[in-house]
Amino acid sequence: MDCLLRYRGKEIRADEVQFIKSFIAQNPTLSRRSLSTQLCRAWNWVQANGRLRSIVCRGLMLALHRAGHIELPPVRRVMPNPLAQRRQPAPLPDQRWEEIQTTVDELGPVEIRQVRRRPEEKLFGSLIQAHHYLAYTQPVGEHLKHLIYARGTPIACMAWSSAPRHLGPRDQFIGWSQEQRRAHIHLLAYNTRFLLLPWVRVPGLASHLLRQVAEVISADWQRLYRHPVYLLETFIDPERFRGTCYRAANWEFLGLTTGRGKDAHTKTANRSLKELWVLPLVKDFRLKLREGHG
Repeated sequence: MDCLLRYRGKEIRADEVQFIKSFIAQNPTLSRRSLSTQLCRAWNWVQANGRLRSIVCRGLMLALHRAGHIELPPVRRVMPNPLAQRRQPAPLPDQRWEEIQTTVDELGPVEIRQVRRRPEEKLFGSLIQAHHYLAYTQPVGEHLKHLIYARGTPIACMAWSSAPRHLGPRDQFIGWSQEQRRAHIHLLAYNTRFLLLPWVRVPGLASHLLRQVAEVISADWQRLYRHPVYLLETFIDPERFRGTCYRAANWEFLGLTTGRGKDAHTKTANRSLKELWVLPLVKDFRLKLREGHG
């Protein structure tokens, strides 16, 4: 049956549009928000962690409404956009941490804390805001935040989020089809921030921490979102960095981005080109990403 609309990897056919029309007609008192929640339940449209995909469903219904396929009830009230109006992280507390100047071997064990949805998440945001050259940006979609300690002192922060949908060098490296990519893109994680805190002077620490986090991130993702990740990726600005620590941690350089963001309407670059680096977490990552194991 012909696809009337494709939204976030889901093909919407004529029979499904008719179902939504009937669903709206049978529930004339429900708001748009309630309709999307009930529709998710009717379709069993859930995330890997079991939560309803109600926000995505609302976007789908709005897209169908704008395309003239369905008629949504009038908007009852305009809700504030928490992403557009999100407050910046609070300033760092008036606290001085121990300066650490040593070697990796003498540093001792490091403690990697996944602080997403935990009290230390606020400290993580404040550290990134204060010390990272890109400052803090709240990730969208699935994401983790690692706050790393040594000797009771925070020494580094790493932020991870859902992977960008379209990256030519990465997609060729994996060798998956468009359908496989749409279905299994959630099995990748994108390193959006990596910060070594300024009171730490330990040669080789960055690559050491990248290797340490690579050993635990899939299990952390599994605990929070009920699925693993099999490939890590990041962008590096070659005008600022050489990617030395990623190379030392066995990441692989795949090539340059096109310089076009996801909202670009032409093939002309509208931002600086970045280097794309990846790290497979398992030997059979290609098979798992193509077939969606996990």
